[in-house]
Amino acid sequence: MSKKRTKYTSTFKTKLVLELLQNKSTLVQIASKHN
Repeated sequence: MSKKRTKYTSTFKTKLVLELLQNKSTLVQIASKHN
C-alpha cells in the first residue's frame, strides 16, 4: 500500500525556517532530524 502523505502545520514550517535562518544547523541536519 502507498504511504499516507504527511501534512505539516504552518507553525512547524515556520519553526524549521527560523532554525535554518539562525544558522543553528544545516538544511540536511534539520531534514534528517525531522524525517
